[in-house]
Amino acid sequence: MQAVTNGARPLVLVVEDEAALVTMLRYNLEKQGYRVDEAGDGQEALTRIAETQPDLVLLDWMLPVMSGIEVCRQIRRGSATRDLPVIMVTARAEDQDAVRGLNTGADDYITKPFNMEALLARVRALLRRAAPTPLKEKLAFHDMQMDLVTHRVQRNGRSLHLGPTEFRLLAFFLQHPHRVFSREELLDAVWGPDIHVEPRTVDVHIRRLRKSINAEGELDLVRTVRAAGYALDTDAA
Repeated sequence: MQAVTNGARPLVLVVEDEAALVTMLRYNLEKQGYRVDEAGDGQEALTRIAETQPDLVLLDWMLPVMSGIEVCRQIRRGSATRDLPVIMVTARAEDQDAVRGLNTGADDYITKPFNMEALLARVRALLRRAAPTPLKEKLAFHDMQMDLVTHRVQRNGRSLHLGPTEFRLLAFFLQHPHRVFSREELLDAVWGPDIHVEPRTVDVHIRRLRKSINAEGELDLVRTVRAAGYALDTDAA
């Protein structure tokens, strides 16, 4: 795989209390051209994020002082960090735990023990998706507007607060209104074709997107098409 060779080198914060794993991650990430910072517990992670402003966080689920789940919650609550890409690293392989991690705000997760190339592919994909987009600056549909430069979304004049994956998902829908996309098509377009993510991940983020954009009494703009997928549409039928 190609390493980072030009421009500012992205900073990856590794939040992990296993010293041997931290050493292995640092070696492989630096070999790919990334800068690496470390935190050994959840509270230290939040301090390092505030001080160093990393480009991506590799966040272990089970941490001393504060759990990875709580760290992720606090990242998403902060106005300066709500768009920070987070990959949850967990030894918990059960489906409900993966969904819980995603619901908390993680963009992706990987289960220990993991293949290093698979992890590096996820890091590359998330950093690439978080990079500035050359697409048109403003998108609109029905009563919703999105500014891709300021990263702001409004509906009926009120500001919407979206996680980074929900922002990209909504941007993709806004670029292709009314068209129905399967889960696999959304995975390729929003997550990237070179990264393996379970189709159920799409459902989790669709639920989060709906919760973020739809206020009480408003039309649900995300249409579920049985056995087909999802669309941004004003027709709920």
